[in-house]
Amino acid sequence: MDRKQDQTADERGAIGTQATERRPDGGATRDGGGATRRRGPKLEDAILDAAWDVLVEHGYHGFTYEAVAARAGTSRPVLYRRWPQRDDLLLATLTKFWQPIAVPDTGSLRDDAIGFLRNADADRAGMITLMSVQLVDYFRDTGTSLGELRDTLLPPGRPTAFEMIVARAVERGELPDVPRSSRVVNLPLDLLRHDLFMTMRPVPYESIAEIVDAVWLPLLTAPETRPAYPPP
Repeated sequence: MDRKQDQTADERGAIGTQATERRPDGGATRDGGGATRRRGPKLEDAILDAAWDVLVEHGYHGFTYEAVAARAGTSRPVLYRRWPQRDDLLLATLTKFWQPIAVPDTGSLRDDAIGFLRNADADRAGMITLMSVQLVDYFRDTGTSLGELRDTLLPPGRPTAFEMIVARAVERGELPDVPRSSRVVNLPLDLLRHDLFMTMRPVPYESIAEIVDAVWLPLLTAPETRPAYPPP
């Protein structure tokens, strides 16, 4: 039996047990044993929580409809209806757990930068480790990279955290209003990611302060040059 036939059979077998999850009135119903059925956002949250657990424990290779449905206590057709492809379910799971990092607004360029890196270190250390280890098969199968996945998860058109931090510093007069390359502006987070990847553990405060004080701030205040690099 191919996947389509298997899916159709599962949907027929699940009509009776899953119908309450599709009711438009939203009213609570109970099964024959008296257990309240989950529907709508509550059901989706339970599925995505289960999907996250499966991904963390088994990686992309073990991230299957069967494993997620079993962990969530539901059926595969329930997942198929919401996320027709496995990667749809994966992106929905990562989107739920990839929360925006708080950007401080202390009135100081240095304090904003260090504060944001500390927030990123606290919020992203586990996520970076997960993506670098558990999603290797995903990146290989799809031919994509962590950077492309990150861009998919971010709201479109939104400035990066360090673009916001630098813009505020310019408005306060801490920095001159001159053109700056995106690579220079966003360098602190790139260096933090590098340390996270290399050590697979949180980055100490001393390293975060060094990134800002010894590398980034001197680059921001130095005259920017744009040498021409001829193509190879």
